[in-house]
Amino acid sequence: QVQLVESGGGSVQSGGSLRLSCAASGGTFSRVNIAWFRQPPGKEREYVVAISWIGASVYADSVKGRFTISRDNANSMVHLQMNNLKPDDTAVYYCAASESRFGHLPTHYDYWGRGTQVTVSS
Repeated sequence: QVQLVESGGGSVQSGGSLRLSCAASGGTFSRVNIAWFRQPPGKEREYVVAISWIGASVYADSVKGRFTISRDNANSMVHLQMNNLKPDDTAVYYCAASESRFGHLPTHYDYWGRGTQVTVSS
């Protein structure tokens, strides 16, 4: 069982930056695949980026070049650096984990955090 807690959300103006963190406990973190999803107001949950347990990352086209994911296995954390934020990035951001699957669908992940709100104003 893996428990996930997101932090770092907040409100920024367009063009600003935020750094989200996902703290994991339980399981063997160094062998866990982690993803970030987001759910904009009134919309479906959508894929943002994932990082595999060996450090390979795959970004959604909408965030490529602006967001950077990294993992700190020593501290069981994953960070999402978000630069040049846009109003369309406004959403609740969720951290998700899987010990066996890696992909862009929510169904690929077994464990979820409660989310952190990111609001970008124009």
